[in-house]
Amino acid sequence: MTDNQSETILLVEDEQDLASALKDNLELENFRVKLAYTAEDALRAIAVEEPSLILLDIMLPGMNGFDFCKNLRDRGIDVPIIVLSARSAELDKVLGLELGADDYVTKPFSVRELVARVKAVLRRRSPAAAPETYKIGHMVVDFNRFVAKGPDGEVPLSYYECEILKLLVSKAGVPVPRSDIIRRIWGYNAYPTTRTVDNHIVKLRRKLGENPERPRHILTVHGIGYKFVE
Repeated sequence: MTDNQSETILLVEDEQDLASALKDNLELENFRVKLAYTAEDALRAIAVEEPSLILLDIMLPGMNGFDFCKNLRDRGIDVPIIVLSARSAELDKVLGLELGADDYVTKPFSVRELVARVKAVLRRRSPAAAPETYKIGHMVVDFNRFVAKGPDGEVPLSYYECEILKLLVSKAGVPVPRSDIIRRIWGYNAYPTTRTVDNHIVKLRRKLGENPERPRHILTVHGIGYKFVE
């Protein structure tokens, strides 16, 4: 990663002095930092803009960090999470990782170590860019030409169909919430509904020769969104 300014970190920490100090140090590394002092505040922040990574304290007032982490993963939100905790017992670390955290840092820690771990997790979790062409079943999708080519010739794809497919391919195997698809492709200034996403998926499956009753590659993840599988 060369430009951290494009990465937003949500720091969920109820110790305000520590939160302020960490924010200052992360901003020196050119990260954008948003603060939340409770899990409930963090959930509201994520509803507005999903961050690139969450730094999560466990001992929070109200909903604790473990429950917050489980809440996000149960909803299909796959944002990377690094737990920050004074609880160093192996059981706590294992629980945090099993609930979906990407890393677990024990307090006290050095800022240098934390920044290194943040950058490492972001590198690891950054999705690979979709290729210019991609083979799906008997079809080859050309993202530059907006077509899918198969045994019967070429089928034109719309801009939004291509963008949805690129997003799903870039996160292959990972459920992508409908809200993420809307945010990443239409942006915050447009107001499509989740039904709009569903309609594009139906058309995309049809053009790729998918059986609408039993799709093989673009799968519905009920209550969440869609997932691409090879």
